[in-house]
Amino acid sequence: MHKFFGMRRALGFAWLVAATASSVPAIATDSPQQIYGPLFEAVQGAGIFPDSKTFVDAVPRTSPETILQAWRTKQPQGKEALRAFVARYFELPSDTPPLASLRSHIKALWPQLRRPAIAPKEGSSALALPEPYVVPGGRFREIYYWDSYFTMLGLMLDGEEPLARSMLANFESLIQRYGFIPNGTRSYYLGRSQPPFFSQMVDLAGGDDADAGARHLAALRAEHEFWMAGAGALGKEGASARVVRMPDGSLLNRYWDNGTGPRDESWAEDVATARKASLPAETVYRHLRAGAESGWDYSSRWLADPADLSSVRTTDIVPVDLNSLLWALERNIARRCAAASDAACAVTYERLAASRASAMRRYLWSKADGRFGDWDRRARRLTPVLSAATLYPLFVGLATEAEAAAVARTTERELVAPGGLRTTLLSTGQQWDSPNGWAPLQWIAVKGLERYGEQRLARSIASRWVATVDRAYRETGKMLEKYDVEELKPGGGGEYPLQDGFGWTNGVTRALLEAYPDIDPASAVPVEPQPPRD
Repeated sequence: MHKFFGMRRALGFAWLVAATASSVPAIATDSPQQIYGPLFEAVQGAGIFPDSKTFVDAVPRTSPETILQAWRTKQPQGKEALRAFVARYFELPSDTPPLASLRSHIKALWPQLRRPAIAPKEGSSALALPEPYVVPGGRFREIYYWDSYFTMLGLMLDGEEPLARSMLANFESLIQRYGFIPNGTRSYYLGRSQPPFFSQMVDLAGGDDADAGARHLAALRAEHEFWMAGAGALGKEGASARVVRMPDGSLLNRYWDNGTGPRDESWAEDVATARKASLPAETVYRHLRAGAESGWDYSSRWLADPADLSSVRTTDIVPVDLNSLLWALERNIARRCAAASDAACAVTYERLAASRASAMRRYLWSKADGRFGDWDRRARRLTPVLSAATLYPLFVGLATEAEAAAVARTTERELVAPGGLRTTLLSTGQQWDSPNGWAPLQWIAVKGLERYGEQRLARSIASRWVATVDRAYRETGKMLEKYDVEELKPGGGGEYPLQDGFGWTNGVTRALLEAYPDIDPASAVPVEPQPPRD
């Protein structure tokens, strides 16, 4: 009897081993020392980790063959270079619980960035808002205009549609009270707006009923009136407020600020900049304020000398991004007027859009360079700065097929970096220049390229960006305002420290994950950094 039970136990164990072996894939059992050889010895010999077990428990982000080839090519020397190499190619073990997936983390951030309707106390700089809203995060404690469109992309995908619609209602409330949407909801922002994405917000989150449609159309027309105010008083200078008369008499737009003097929120910085300038201080302040309205504060796009912020000249520049968005606004108004059986309105705005498109093609397009750009009113030519703004005409659908194809080639050759889309090619220390990449510009590029059938390039940019965001998230636990797409790390530059939160990074990354569900951010490895451009 005992022998019988012994045989049963032996047979059962043998069966269990066989069954388990058949369900577990065979994996090579070489140790890290055997796999990585000289790389292993260099890392362990340098003592870059206090515990030698850290490296041997690390998980490779890509194949050992790829890692070893990179090691042989780069031969990093010294502790810091070795540490950076290991961080790039290995996910290091941690005693803390693993981070949530990128999707889950973004979804969990929305409640943290949500704010209730606000009725400010007397003496506060805050502006009242009737509905809840989302802030970008960090030092940005109020709702911001163009940020909100990109934030809303994520809200609409994460079950937060009511919150996105309440933000739209807040912007309509601002238009009703002030005649435009200010830069942000502070009294010191009432002299300026930001890139006009309200039209895109309405299409994204607006209601379909007749009352909502009428309300949206009225707000869109008021937005257009704000940007075109001054068109009848251009004078000899050929410019008034945000309107510019081009050499052939056509009208385009520029950034502006109705206020004067240094900005309240950057008073000391503006005063210091004006002291260095050759222009009168009040002129410098006007250019700085206009640069803040652009959202690109600051960039070589607005500088006569890319190395010197005091050479800022924003109001002398006719920008391609602003005029692309206003063309889209005019087309949207025309479409909605036609739907409301207002034929006269539809014809008026279609003509405005057609005139703007013609002027943009004449002054903001360079066939020789294969790019859209910004017009310098003083020099009467395109500026030499190639920037990610070249993709705005593709985003709104203004570009021809030939123009879009040329921009795609220029973008792939010049603007695509290891970790996403470059902002410009110039490294100036300004935050809207290289090496930084920004979430809204990735979205503009991806959707613009998709619109013209450039799917491979669109996917490449999306994949690089998602990998960069995910990598920084795994290293810092944060979603950041901007990223260094050259060195694949948190971004820098500008007037203030890097902010985390971060509304538009959350929204764009969430939308790209939705658009490209087969991109696995946890396993994606950004393309290796290249030597910096001259």
